[in-house]
Amino acid sequence: MLRIRGKALQKIIEQAERDYPYETCGLLLGKIDRNVRTVFGAYETPNKNPDRKHDRYEIDPRDYMRAEDKAREFNLEIVGVYHSHPDHPDKPSKFDEERAFPDLSYIILSVNKGKVTSYRSWELVNGKFVEEEIYIFG
Repeated sequence: MLRIRGKALQKIIEQAERDYPYETCGLLLGKIDRNVRTVFGAYETPNKNPDRKHDRYEIDPRDYMRAEDKAREFNLEIVGVYHSHPDHPDKPSKFDEERAFPDLSYIILSVNKGKVTSYRSWELVNGKFVEEEIYIFG
């Protein structure tokens, strides 16, 4: 299950709409307690994919390390990744699944004509994405 602070989710939605028609991306900062990942903040990262920003995202390892540093400042950790699918459903692509890591949440937002129309969270279980429940708090 993914628990996410409402302000963090709103920031992600605004970023996805701003970056349309390209995929936006970032990291989820929070805590993990058993199978529950609680997100307190979203760390925006630039999409570093040089050729296919409209349908691929890439997070620079240096941005990942900066996010880890920021998380540590607040006694948090990286608990997930988010990205958008411009004019496509909020389901993971084969490419998304191949690049995912277990024990993280993956929020995917569907952005149609510049507006977020839906979002879902996924986790990797035995090499396959499984949808997970989202609970919004605060």
